[in-house]
Amino acid sequence: MSSQLGQPLYRLAITTSTNDEAKRAAKEGAPHGSTWVAEQQTAGRGRQGRTWESPPGENLLFSVLLRVTCPPSRIPPIALVAGLAVRDAVARAAPGVDVRIKWPNDVLVEDKKIAGVLVEAVTMGSRVEAVIVGIGLNVHTRAFPEELAARATSVALVAKQPPERDALLADVLANLDRDAHIVVGRGLESLRHRLEAADGLKGRRVRSDPGNTGRADEGIASGIDDDGRLLVKRDDGVISRWSAGEVHLV
Repeated sequence: MSSQLGQPLYRLAITTSTNDEAKRAAKEGAPHGSTWVAEQQTAGRGRQGRTWESPPGENLLFSVLLRVTCPPSRIPPIALVAGLAVRDAVARAAPGVDVRIKWPNDVLVEDKKIAGVLVEAVTMGSRVEAVIVGIGLNVHTRAFPEELAARATSVALVAKQPPERDALLADVLANLDRDAHIVVGRGLESLRHRLEAADGLKGRRVRSDPGNTGRADEGIASGIDDDGRLLVKRDDGVISRWSAGEVHLV
């Protein structure tokens, strides 16, 4: 599949983070579709300030600039669509393997993380002028540090013949290009059946991170709404809508 994303494409031997590169370039007028791919990041990060570590030259670390004008409420759906783009690419690379999305930004194979998404907005006042979609996808790593081995995996570990990183990159970008403008304009409604089929939490008991409230919410994950919020049925029967935060399987 061809894509408007990935043009122009910048390849970096090393950088702090591809999202940093993309945000800086966005403020300098870089065009829609600009993409930065790094062999190594010295300060790669995930959500909530976590670091994203990857051996040099093994995995896909990239960020793509989307020139979209939208309200901030569209950012969570864009993150889910990016996760779906990665999910579909991994599923094609590893036929027969069950690849799922874990709300709000992870891609899992057999409950092990294979990819993560970090979406950041470039704003002007109250409007979003550009969106940076950062993705880390484990491709060729076969041995993870002891503290990650039980909860991380890679394409090479689940696919009989893992594709080259450039092929995966092209697939992810084409998938994202296909769906992102739909979500920016209309939300997640038109992608609902695909999200439901890929939802790795639905029907499972989950608990939220207490966050600043000091209280954790808990219940049965019951899908994702059109605004990208996780629906959770509490034990009292009330449906909670989680808009952000960390989710733990109970």
